[in-house]
Amino acid sequence: MKKSLLVAALIAGFAGVAQAETSVTLYGIVDAGIGYERVKGSIANDDGDLVDVDGKRTGLINGINSANRWGLKGTEDLGEGLQAIFVLENGFDLGRGTASQGNRMFGRQATVGLKSDAWGQLEFGRQTNIATKYLAGVVTPFGTDFGQAKSGTTFGALNSIRYDNLVMYQTPSFSGFQLGVGYSFNTEGNQRFKTNGGEQPNDRALTTGLRYANGPLAAGLTYDQIKVRETLGGDFADEAGITVRSWNLGASYNFEVVKVFAGFGQARNGWFGALETVDGSFDLDAGGYVPADGLKVNSYSLGLSAPVGANGEIMASWGMADPRSEDEAEKQQVYSLGYTYALSKRTNVYAIGSYAKHVAFQDDLKATLVGVGLRHKF
Repeated sequence: MKKSLLVAALIAGFAGVAQAETSVTLYGIVDAGIGYERVKGSIANDDGDLVDVDGKRTGLINGINSANRWGLKGTEDLGEGLQAIFVLENGFDLGRGTASQGNRMFGRQATVGLKSDAWGQLEFGRQTNIATKYLAGVVTPFGTDFGQAKSGTTFGALNSIRYDNLVMYQTPSFSGFQLGVGYSFNTEGNQRFKTNGGEQPNDRALTTGLRYANGPLAAGLTYDQIKVRETLGGDFADEAGITVRSWNLGASYNFEVVKVFAGFGQARNGWFGALETVDGSFDLDAGGYVPADGLKVNSYSLGLSAPVGANGEIMASWGMADPRSEDEAEKQQVYSLGYTYALSKRTNVYAIGSYAKHVAFQDDLKATLVGVGLRHKF
C-alpha cells in the first residue's frame, strides 16, 4: 500500500514538472518563384529636379506570397491560467540567404511577455504595430503580402511597421471585440540618453486599435503616431518635433461565395512605410516613416476574394492614396489580381499581377509586378 502511494506521488510530481516545462516550437515559411518587376517614369531628386527612372528585372522572386522567415516560440504554464510567452522570429532573403530587416538576427519579432485568458497579453520587445495586426487582412485580401499589392502600399501604417523598444498590451476577446495598445520608447535603435536637460533624443510612438471578429464579419479601427525627436537633422531638420499621425478604418464580410473588403484612412504630417530609391528603381517594401509637416493623405481600398473549386482562391483589389494638401502631387493607385492553389495544408502555388500608377504621388512613375511561385510552411 505504501509503495503504491509512493509511486502515485512520484507520478504526480513528475506530471507537475512536465506541465511547468517550456514548450518550444520551431516554425517558418519559405517562398520563391519567377517574376518580372519594373519601375518606370520620373521623380524629383533632393534638388527638386526630375530624374528619369527605368528599372526592371526578370528572374527569381522570393517572399512574395509571404515573407520568408523562421522562428522560435514558446510558452510556460505558470498556473492559474497564466503563461510566460516568447517569440524570436528572423526574416531572410531566400535568394541570397541573408537576413532582412536591416540584417537583424530577429528583425521580424523579438518579444517576451505574459498571457492569460482572463486579462490578456502583455509583451516587451520588437514587433509590428496594432494597425498591421488588426487591419492589414481586413482592408484588402492581400494583407501584408504580395509585394505592391499589399495593404501597406495604400495605407502606410499597415505596411508591417515594426517598432523597437515596444511595450504592448492586448485584451482578451470579449464577444468578438479586442483592444490593443502599445508604446515605443524609441522606434529605431537603442534608447538614447537625454543629457544635461537637452532636447528629446528619441522617436516615440503610440499604436492602438479596436477590432471585432465574429462569424463572417471582421472590422477594425486603429491609430498610430510618432513624435519625431527634436534633435532631428539632415534632410528632415525642418520637421523636428512634429507628430506624424495615421488613423485607419476597415471591414470585411464573407458571403461564402465571395468575401468583400473595404478600407479608409488618413495620414497627417508624413507617411508611414516610406519608399526608398534602390539601384535606380524603388523599393516599395521599405519600412520606417517620412515626416512632412502639413502633408495630408487620404487612403481608400476595395477588394474581394472568392473560392475557386475546393483548393483555389482568386483575389482582386484597388487602392488609392490621395495627397490632399499637395497641388502638384498625384493620386497613387494600385490594381492587383492574384490566385492561390493549395497543394496540401502546408504547400501552395500562387500567381500575382499588380500595376501601380503615380507611385509616391509622382505624375509619371509606374510600377509593375508579375510573378508565379511556390510557398511552403513548416
